[in-house]
Amino acid sequence: MQSTNKLPRWLTLGLAFPLVILNGWLLLQVIKYFQPLVSIFISAILLAFILDYPIRFFQKQGIKRNVAVSVALLLTAVLLVALGVTLVPLILQQLNELANILPSWIDSGSQQLQALQNWAIAQQLPVNLSGLLPQLLDRISTQIQNLTGRILSFALDTIGSLVNVLLTVVLTFYLVLNGEYIWDGIFLWFPPHIGTYIRQSLREDFQNYFLGQISLATILATGITLAFLALQVPLSLLFGLVIGFFALFPFGTGIGIGIVSSLVALNNFWLGVEVLVVTVAIDQFNSNFVAPRLLGNLTGLNPVWVVISLLLGAKLGGLLGLLIAIPLASFIKSVGDSWREGRFEKLKTGESQASAVPDQKIEKC
Repeated sequence: MQSTNKLPRWLTLGLAFPLVILNGWLLLQVIKYFQPLVSIFISAILLAFILDYPIRFFQKQGIKRNVAVSVALLLTAVLLVALGVTLVPLILQQLNELANILPSWIDSGSQQLQALQNWAIAQQLPVNLSGLLPQLLDRISTQIQNLTGRILSFALDTIGSLVNVLLTVVLTFYLVLNGEYIWDGIFLWFPPHIGTYIRQSLREDFQNYFLGQISLATILATGITLAFLALQVPLSLLFGLVIGFFALFPFGTGIGIGIVSSLVALNNFWLGVEVLVVTVAIDQFNSNFVAPRLLGNLTGLNPVWVVISLLLGAKLGGLLGLLIAIPLASFIKSVGDSWREGRFEKLKTGESQASAVPDQKIEKC
């Protein structure tokens, strides 16, 4: 280390960069080697984080932790069974309907584009869609059919990997019961002042983020589904849930709205326009009035870093990587900012512990 400190700063950084890349590549290989165990473990940790919120709520009402854990798990099981009995069959049914009616929708879209071409010719407008139409429709048809097939195969694969689901449930159960002792053992490796701060940051960045995103996605999916039913949009439940699913990810709502509006427009152009206007209006209300009260400025990340985090998460961990990319990046940023500003030293000396975690009670994770 003394020899390294004598090197120029640019040379030290140059030597550190390939080491970081090499360590990252080795970590990725280890994760791939131990799949799906890593995904099961991460999923169980996330579920335990989320379940800890109602457990602590019941504890604040004077209920003992063991009873609170039992009540929270029972309510979760009842909710999942209710959703599995009511929503899942309807979703699978509407997915099958979409696969069946998609060719007719594509034909309808072709006729509408051809009518637009004829109108442009009649108005002597310099628009020529004749060469673009076949390629565009073929590409749209292929992509949509592939997407539908992937969704169906994903559902079948999920049912087929019942063992992994059971392992996740069992591991979540034990993490909920004994999570405090596990976290205590992990944070014993950190200095007390750093371990307390990291524990609190993990709780805020992961638990609050997921609870907020799930709440926003649920509100958005419910509002859009009701609006689709009022507009008599085909496959209202499926399309509303698709947009709600995309809303779980930053910038995903716009992608979901674009996909659904395009699909509906293939069958009926003006209905597709209505769907676009209504969904954008509901999303704006959700983003500008509901989201600030649920999330606030939770992540504190620049939008550029949000996009980079999502790209890296998708590359390294697929769908699960997308889910944890933002809270993990927010956690790294908060720890990095605290280290740069010297908060850990202040916590160590006890000078300003209140300013490091303002107005918050440090609780066990």
